[in-house]
Amino acid sequence: MRWDSSHESEDVVDRRGESGPSQGGGGLGGLLFLVPWLMRSRIGRVVLLVGALFFVGRALLGGVAGNRLNSGTSGSSPQSETPETHFVAFVLDDVQKSWTDAFARQPVPYRHAKLVLYTDSTQTGCGFGDAATGPFYCPVDERVYIDLGFFHELAGKLGAKGQFAEAYVVAHEIGHHVQKILGISQRVDALRHTTGATGASVRLELQADCFAGIWAHSTQERSLLEAGDINSALGAAAAVGDDRLQRQATGTVSPESWTHGSSEERVRWFKRGYDSGALRQCDTFAASQL
Repeated sequence: MRWDSSHESEDVVDRRGESGPSQGGGGLGGLLFLVPWLMRSRIGRVVLLVGALFFVGRALLGGVAGNRLNSGTSGSSPQSETPETHFVAFVLDDVQKSWTDAFARQPVPYRHAKLVLYTDSTQTGCGFGDAATGPFYCPVDERVYIDLGFFHELAGKLGAKGQFAEAYVVAHEIGHHVQKILGISQRVDALRHTTGATGASVRLELQADCFAGIWAHSTQERSLLEAGDINSALGAAAAVGDDRLQRQATGTVSPESWTHGSSEERVRWFKRGYDSGALRQCDTFAASQL
């Protein structure tokens, strides 16, 4: 992907190196901490559906990545300035600019989300966030939370390599923010009783994949794509399919417990957004076949 550090988002909040409420969490800890608050709050319950993009895979495949880009204080320390942080800031800037343009044709304007970089754990508007849950979006404070160590796990354990795989992660999470603005999250809350391979959670996640594809489509107009970029994103989408993660972890596949969709479905909906560049093509809730 062609990018440069002269176009970086001002919406990045760097908390890396700060002490979180707990440094001992792992596996299911972060999500379980959220559950009591989620069950009390109507909009909070949506987090159970949009929450962590790769939560199931990380919990089953071994928890938090060992590599950390910054173990000192967060913010302005020279150690925190890495190519990876600059890249994330560039992608966030580009994704949100593209949605600002797209929303010019919508009845509601686009409003920027913040992206919080953190190490191990952090407080969020939805409760305690743990790196073991993977990247996630909190609709209460309208922020995306990412521990950059996840990208090493994405390339290593899950085999999804390349910068555009990382860009896909950011674009997917911002896709959840788009759903919040468009009121789709409220629709999911009303359908929260539907679960499994065709349930509301899966449809929500596949739509976020499609929205990520819409952004990827827009990068063509700015000549940002390089050879292999789209294959990198498709590889990331396939790597985190529920069926693949379950098969890797247990040797069996249980569609009734899916939350994000199969590898094939995730690839198909990302590609649908990429090929069309149109919001109307991403209505997973009206689709009879995912």
